Amino acid sequence: MLGVARAGARHRPNFSNFHFQRYNTSKRTPYGHRFNSSSSTEIPPTPKPRPTIIGRALTVAKFTAYVGLSSVFGLVVVGAGIFIHDAFTYTERHVERVPVHPLALHPERGGPKNLPVVRVQIDDEEDEETKKLAEKPKLVIVGGGWGAMGTLQTLHPGDYHVTIVSSETFTTFTPLLPSAAVGTVQVRSLIEPIRKIIARLRGHFVAGKAVDLCLKEKLLEVETMSSNGNKERVYIPYDHLIIAVGSTSSTHGVPGLEHCFQLKTIADAQAIRRRIMDNFEIASLPTTSPEERKRLLSFVVCGGGPTGVETAAEIYDFCQEDIMNYFPKICREEVSIHVIQSREHILNTYSEAISKYAEEKFERDGVKLITNSRVSAVTPDQVIFTTRDKKTGQISQYTVPSNFVLWSTGIAMNPFTRRVTELLPNQVHKKAIETDAHLRVKGAPIGEVYAVGDCATIETSLVSHFMELVDEADKDKNGKIDFEEWEIMVKRIKKKIPMAESHVSKVRELFEMYDLDSDNSLNLNELVRLLEDLGKKITALPATAQVASQQGKYIGKKLHKLARQRETQQTKAMDIGGTPFKYHHLGMLAYIGNAAVFDLGPFSFTGGLAGVGKNESVIDD
Repeated sequence: MLGVARAGARHRPNFSNFHFQRYNTSKRTPYGHRFNSSSSTEIPPTPKPRPTIIGRALTVAKFTAYVGLSSVFGLVVVGAGIFIHDAFTYTERHVERVPVHPLALHPERGGPKNLPVVRVQIDDEEDEETKKLAEKPKLVIVGGGWGAMGTLQTLHPGDYHVTIVSSETFTTFTPLLPSAAVGTVQVRSLIEPIRKIIARLRGHFVAGKAVDLCLKEKLLEVETMSSNGNKERVYIPYDHLIIAVGSTSSTHGVPGLEHCFQLKTIADAQAIRRRIMDNFEIASLPTTSPEERKRLLSFVVCGGGPTGVETAAEIYDFCQEDIMNYFPKICREEVSIHVIQSREHILNTYSEAISKYAEEKFERDGVKLITNSRVSAVTPDQVIFTTRDKKTGQISQYTVPSNFVLWSTGIAMNPFTRRVTELLPNQVHKKAIETDAHLRVKGAPIGEVYAVGDCATIETSLVSHFMELVDEADKDKNGKIDFEEWEIMVKRIKKKIPMAESHVSKVRELFEMYDLDSDNSLNLNELVRLLEDLGKKITALPATAQVASQQGKYIGKKLHKLARQRETQQTKAMDIGGTPFKYHHLGMLAYIGNAAVFDLGPFSFTGGLAGVGKNESVIDD
């Protein structure tokens, strides 16, 4: 049996070969090709069926539907998000009734002139916060310049019931007015609404002009404009009054200034811009004579201070860089710029090196500087000025034909400032309201009236405090001041007039210099002479935005301190004592045509690189 089985196994057919032969199975090569294992012949790959037109259409339809539905879904999601954001962000404000105090709509009359007295503003009862502010002391600020804005910046909300009185509804960044006058800077970038600034303090704004003051009843007389164009006057009561009305240009008694431009407001800059463009348009007409073209393109600047110099430089740049692209070349060739200065140099408030650099720069640019000259008259078609010869002293008269004259020659009082000085005793300054070192107006009740900025000047006279200084320092009451008493007096002088600090630093040398009889004491005559000489050396602060801003911030901090004292003491706080105002000079910058000059005390910088950031940098504290 075993043998038969083995024999059968030897004769069993090969099942594997039979299987492949029967079913014609195939295998793949390492390269993926098919071949017949029985015959070892390669089988060609089966071709894929080509898509039909209907299949392609279905694919495109599916893709289009997917994109469309996705877009619709995305738009629905975005729209829903916007509606949800609006629902939680913006709430519908519906005021059924606005509470207004009856006295706000129908003010009572009173005061010396029996005018309406605005004791309640129209929005004093809008909410609980305004009701509380209405019970606070009334702080009235006259003006909307650097001094006023500095005060608003340092005041704290809730300290006072604040009211701003200004003829302009916006405040202006005045350092860039020369650039705005020629279009280098857009006017809208230089202004900020006053209402927006005082919103932090929940303050009030009155569009009007201060015209008079009643110190006894603490009433400010304001001239406003009614809806029919008529002028009306009202009284605004105050507990603290800050005068920051600025100044106007000094006329020096020159006739014909109605033909000149000033540069103090946005309206001035716009008027200058229109005149410059009109002159170039008329000069480009073929019917304009050569003489008239020269007159139209002659620009005269009276005054060699920062404003006059910067305006002349801006006009020069405008004529050289902008005019040549839009107007006939003959217009650029006929342009002439004159700067008339009464002193020997321009920019005399800067260092000598800076003044010299500016003069050399103008000379290279062809800007004509006429120094040691005074304008005697201005007519519609020319400027008349006189020049004194240095050697002979002979005075000669000249004329410059021109259709554009800028008057920038110092400052003077505006009508309201002059009225305040007339009401107060001991106000002898001819150009500004005189204040003490705490910026309190001399002659007014202490702590009630302050003055800052161009309209004010801090007293520099030491002789006016002579008796007070002697009484405080003369301990033995012998009518003489020895060295120890002189040291006490020096401390008092520094406290009363901080600007005198640098002039009394050499205490011993001053004492010995004026002790003429060498008796180790100063008699009254020697002391008067010493104080007079010191007063002549003390210079007033310049009328700049930097000074006004620092003074405004000082007043804001002082008033905040008084408000804190009032809350803690539950009594009326008095502005007595405290730290006097001290000016910190942070430098001066002037643009002189593709270059600038920077004066920082002992350091000064000049050149084109300094002018790169002129329109982007502000010197402030």
